[in-house]
Amino acid sequence: MQYRKLGNTGLKVSEIGYGAWGIGNSGWQGAEDEESLRALHRAVDLGLTFIDTALVYGDGHSERLVGQVVRERSERIYVASKIPPKNMKWPAPSGIHVNDAFPAEHVIRCTEQSLSNLGLDTIDVQQFHVWSDEWVGQGDWLEAVLKLKEQGKIRSFGISVNDNEPTNVLELIETGLIDTVQVIYNLFEQIPEDELLPLCEKHQVGVIVRVPFDEGGLTGRIDTNTTFPEGDFRNHYFRGDRKEQVVERVQGIVRDMEIDLNDLPELALRYILSHPAVSTVIPGMRSLRNVERNCAVSDGRLLTGEQLQKLHRHRWVRNFYK
Repeated sequence: MQYRKLGNTGLKVSEIGYGAWGIGNSGWQGAEDEESLRALHRAVDLGLTFIDTALVYGDGHSERLVGQVVRERSERIYVASKIPPKNMKWPAPSGIHVNDAFPAEHVIRCTEQSLSNLGLDTIDVQQFHVWSDEWVGQGDWLEAVLKLKEQGKIRSFGISVNDNEPTNVLELIETGLIDTVQVIYNLFEQIPEDELLPLCEKHQVGVIVRVPFDEGGLTGRIDTNTTFPEGDFRNHYFRGDRKEQVVERVQGIVRDMEIDLNDLPELALRYILSHPAVSTVIPGMRSLRNVERNCAVSDGRLLTGEQLQKLHRHRWVRNFYK
């Protein structure tokens, strides 16, 4: 396993991290706790040191599983969590005050609840689960964040950027008030390369990449006949003719790069890790097979300039809100 600096936090984390949304059994359906715990432990065995969870993942269930594993291990594992907006609006709507989403008392209360769920004294990276740059300079949330840092309850603070809105945090980054940014970035969703990633490099902000496989679209396992369990968010994500579009675009990548379809997940991870601004990528992993396959990609080999140039042609701009 290779390790990278998480911006200016002072932390050095595994470049393959663990996305723990799926193990909470909310949004993604079908996780079993025993398998999830085995997968978490196996990831740590393989050198993984960074786990990302959130208070709303299974109403704290994901945090409780993560905390159990962290407490059982002797290795130093860094835990990131997230505070949901008080108004429970995803993405952050335009025209509201930040106190509707993150008043100071809510920030403190949620952090205390996450610490209780995790069974830990400190959260290494606490994040807001949504953000709008309209909020820069508003509210008392920063006072709460600074207080939590002074109390040792959080080490660093960041923003989990709204899905597919990577430019909606640029103004906040310029203020120097945040330590990390979590963003969707993958072979299809390349827009962060335009402004966000260069700005994070400039200000030494750590970059946590989520959704590296486009919710399964870049695993090579989604076809026109794929179905998902009832209540699984992917039924909406792959609505309409999106599965057909995914298949066509995946076939284009495979042809262009002259690879086997089974090698697509590895290529997807290497693409992300080849950007110098990226600190860690957090694929969702619920099985030993996925843990072992993903962690094996962290071997220091990056894509060449020629490979990256080819892959840049596969940028896919989509409207997710229609």
